Amino acid sequence: MSSEKLKFGIIGFGKIGRLRKEIIEKLNIGTIKAIADPFADFSDLDGNYFVTKDYHELLDRKLDCLIIATPNNITARTVVDGLNAGKHIFCEKPPGRNLEDVRMIQECFKNCNGLKLKFGFNHRAHNSVIEAKRIIKSGRMGKLMWGRGLYGKSGGLNFKDEWRSNIDISGGGILLDQGIHMLDLLNLFFGSFTEVKSFITNSFWEIPVEDNAFVLLKNDKNQFASFHSSSTQWKHTFKLELFFSEGYMVLSGLLTGSRSYGRETLIVAKRQFEDELELVGNPSEEVIYFDEDKSWEIELKDFENCVKENQNVVHGSIESAVQVMGLIDRIYKSDDTWKNENILSQKKILL
Repeated sequence: MSSEKLKFGIIGFGKIGRLRKEIIEKLNIGTIKAIADPFADFSDLDGNYFVTKDYHELLDRKLDCLIIATPNNITARTVVDGLNAGKHIFCEKPPGRNLEDVRMIQECFKNCNGLKLKFGFNHRAHNSVIEAKRIIKSGRMGKLMWGRGLYGKSGGLNFKDEWRSNIDISGGGILLDQGIHMLDLLNLFFGSFTEVKSFITNSFWEIPVEDNAFVLLKNDKNQFASFHSSSTQWKHTFKLELFFSEGYMVLSGLLTGSRSYGRETLIVAKRQFEDELELVGNPSEEVIYFDEDKSWEIELKDFENCVKENQNVVHGSIESAVQVMGLIDRIYKSDDTWKNENILSQKKILL
């Protein structure tokens, strides 16, 4: 591709759409030419942008790429329309309301030779995750045996009334909205999972989607992971523990815009037995602190590179999107009570 700046259109101009615009302009990745959102107030925009309430009006414009940051119920259709219009796509998570949505995107993308499609799983680009992967690759931790993840938030005063709590729009609750990030990281570290056990529940919030998911996973390499996704945590919490034959790592805290998840850290420790040290059960720990979140920038720079250099998307690919949505689908279906009695399984959500 030429050295000219990429021409971007943005579909969905809420908090995340605006953030993507800022990063694209800050890093000089490209120029924003058009923005579509049926509800946005464009009066504060300072620049020469084509704005519209109907995203279809963007599809015929001379744009190279689309940023899609829409509610879940229109995400898949918008991605498909963008691909059919010949645009490279960067789409926020989740990639749809359910596995069927994402498979529809996958089928469309099979016929889109030369186009790039990337989904915004930015947790993979956090520095703690990047460093953990580097340490694992070095071999110093030995074989990965099992992991334990917790990702929870406090809900909020208007949590019941948010679109994420509306099944027709969201397709699922906290597992799909936030837990998808942790599951994507578990896929990153473990590869994939072949067995799923789960309890899905609505413990507190009077909404037709889950507020807690308790999950146990196993893969064909005899590795295990447990995971809890919660919107009744009452304290924003992110923690991923990985245990190896030679020690353990703990990824804790998460740098976000609100800074409410605490300082991002990576703890690395080697196991120590009785004959190796007098102090039993308290190995020395190395604590690495991270004070900058570059994940959003790393993602978009990677997308730019894939488009300009015609490279395959690795992180946030359609394959990884189908993989994590397939896992979420199995988690929902693994709990017979939730599957048989909850509105999530009783109600067919169609495009």
